Amino acid sequence: MPHFLLVKVRESRRAGYRLSQAGNEASGSDLYVTLEPCSTTGRTPPCTDAIIKAGIRRVFVGCLDPNPAHAGRGVEILRSAGIETSSGIEEEQCRRLNEAFFKWITTRIPFVLLKMAMTLDGKTATEGGVSKWITGPAARMRVQKLRRWADAIMVGGETARVDRPSLNVRFPANWPFQPRRIVATSSMTEESLQELLPSGRTPEIFNYKKESWSDFLLRLGSENMTSLLIEGGSELAASALNAGIVDRIEFHVAPLLLGGKDSRPVLGGQSPVSLSEALKLKDLSIRKLGCDFIFSGRPER
Repeated sequence: MPHFLLVKVRESRRAGYRLSQAGNEASGSDLYVTLEPCSTTGRTPPCTDAIIKAGIRRVFVGCLDPNPAHAGRGVEILRSAGIETSSGIEEEQCRRLNEAFFKWITTRIPFVLLKMAMTLDGKTATEGGVSKWITGPAARMRVQKLRRWADAIMVGGETARVDRPSLNVRFPANWPFQPRRIVATSSMTEESLQELLPSGRTPEIFNYKKESWSDFLLRLGSENMTSLLIEGGSELAASALNAGIVDRIEFHVAPLLLGGKDSRPVLGGQSPVSLSEALKLKDLSIRKLGCDFIFSGRPER
């Protein structure tokens, strides 16, 4: 019976490291990767070299590298080395898994996910800002997974002041790749934010009154940030949506009715005068998670 080496990584560029861990056990194995193995030297040596050296028998590739300079090259190198290589395996799912990397590698701008928690009537907190906890344990664990996915996490200044969120991965404990913490504010300093959010690296400031969203995202992309998770509040969420920089939304909706005209809405900003101004979503999916519902979709530009 052949060995099966299943590599579950966000991108297959980490395959070389996994293969080195497997050692001689990898010889004669079948290798499954979500993304075409890299064929050039960057921060790490080419994964194609590691695969050939390990004696892999067959390689199953989810999707090709979207970079035109690399697309198909890794597959060609492996086939030339006598390794049976197939591509397009569960391609749609693999593209979704790699969507942040794909956007960054082709645009040098990070993928932006807007996550908000709300009641069924569209409220995120009471008038005084109390929001713990709108959603249940399962949804909150989902947030931990999103934070593990993100290179950077952002909240607004009011959210930082009222909620004092950690903006880091708490589960599992001692997670080694903590995201950068960013607060969108025009009035706070890094020193005052460090007092508000003491757990983790010093929060950075995005002053949206002095720097545009496009310039900010270009700067993050130049610093190899492939994914940005925005967790609120309502004014920041509205600003990001109005700027057209959100690639996907994920709203966690709890079966609660908070009520109150002064309770805080999930989206702030200026009030529209017509329903034609409503932002439409495409590729919408809905699933139940614990007692809550997760709505995910892409804003139509």
